[in-house]
Amino acid sequence: MNQHPTLEHITSLIQEGEFFKLKEALKNFEPAEVVELLEEEEEREQLIIFRLLPLQLATEVFEYLNLDIQKHFLANLSQEKMSDILNEMSPDDRTALLEFLPDDLVRELIQTLSEPERKITLELLGYPEYSVGRLMTPDYIAIREHWTVQQVLEYIRRHGGQSETLSVLYVTDERGKLIDDIRIREFLLAGPEVRVSELLDRRFVSLSTMQDQEEAIDEFRRNDRVALPVINSEGILFGIVTIDDILDIREEEDTEDIQKLGGSEALDEPYLATSIWSMVKKRAGWLVILLLGEMLTTSAMHHYEDDLQRAAVLGLFIPLIISAGGNAGSQATSLIIRAMSLGEFTVADWWMILRRELLSGLLLGLILGVVGSLRIVLWAKYIDPGYFGPYWSLIAVTVGFSLLGIVLWGALAGAMLPMLLKRLGLDPATSSAPFVATLVDVTGLIIYFTVATMVLRGTLL
Repeated sequence: MNQHPTLEHITSLIQEGEFFKLKEALKNFEPAEVVELLEEEEEREQLIIFRLLPLQLATEVFEYLNLDIQKHFLANLSQEKMSDILNEMSPDDRTALLEFLPDDLVRELIQTLSEPERKITLELLGYPEYSVGRLMTPDYIAIREHWTVQQVLEYIRRHGGQSETLSVLYVTDERGKLIDDIRIREFLLAGPEVRVSELLDRRFVSLSTMQDQEEAIDEFRRNDRVALPVINSEGILFGIVTIDDILDIREEEDTEDIQKLGGSEALDEPYLATSIWSMVKKRAGWLVILLLGEMLTTSAMHHYEDDLQRAAVLGLFIPLIISAGGNAGSQATSLIIRAMSLGEFTVADWWMILRRELLSGLLLGLILGVVGSLRIVLWAKYIDPGYFGPYWSLIAVTVGFSLLGIVLWGALAGAMLPMLLKRLGLDPATSSAPFVATLVDVTGLIIYFTVATMVLRGTLL
């Protein structure tokens, strides 16, 4: 079995001008292998390799490439070459590309499409940006319920090459209304004279053209499907959405949530493709908000300045106290946002979540309180007896109970804030971990000094 040429061999063929040999070698590559090859080459070599690919292979490779390389090819390849590729691309992938291009370039590219492809593209671009209509492709196999299995298989042989997937076939009536979807295995296992109507159960899961893409992700996850039909309000089959598009959307959503959780606006482009100025604009806003929030911490400390002067030892534990609460809040908000994005619960379950975090916060606070108190006790008794003064035991109690209260508050705040934002129709990921930590820092100081005042009254305070 012949192995593919190595990257070094491909590069040497380009440098030596052996384009005929290179063209023959590339014919045996799989699309994913060509993509990997292109991503490792320089821009000049990328163009040479891509020009030598057969049209079908070039189209499949183009759909897999990242947006930057696609834009590079659009700018440097002939209009005829790109027109052929765009016409061959699946409508959903073509629409995804056009969404990221300037309007004038989109208009120009749409004019290069054939009449049927232009009509499909304009229809898909007419749907709201984050709707299922933008994801769907009209390339599917629709059959009639009065057909026999033999007729269905013959129809697939004639028209199946243009379908996005053949794993599921869609049964429609004369008006195009969806009746059922049937897996291809049902036809492969049935006799040739069996009618489609005999295989129907008229139970199917579908998406709506105007449905939000995040809801489509949930439908795929719940029903374990590789494709789902898309219908309008009258039940007419408009297209299908396949799992590859859903995985792309899932990746985009997860990336956006992770970036927001880190305390930044979501980037519109990959990290390396984002300009420094754009990166600064995306991050500066949140940093300013967090800075202003931390200034409230300074205000809180100023309010308790007299207590700090009378008992300077309390200042030693401020970093410990506020970091414990912030960490607990960050943990909770990260867990809750991820669970919500996976559909594990809804806002209506807030009371159940509150009870769980109340118990978790109490246990976590108890653990940290015991650890914090023991640290003071062991230090005061065995390492430096005079370090915390004569009231070291009361200080240990103050730190222990403060940690219990602050960790509990951090867990509750971190869990409830994302749910509150969701209830208000906002993105839960906006309640980023740094934001929750800043909120808990301010309130944590209040809890700490309140406990200190109660425990140390008449001694240090």
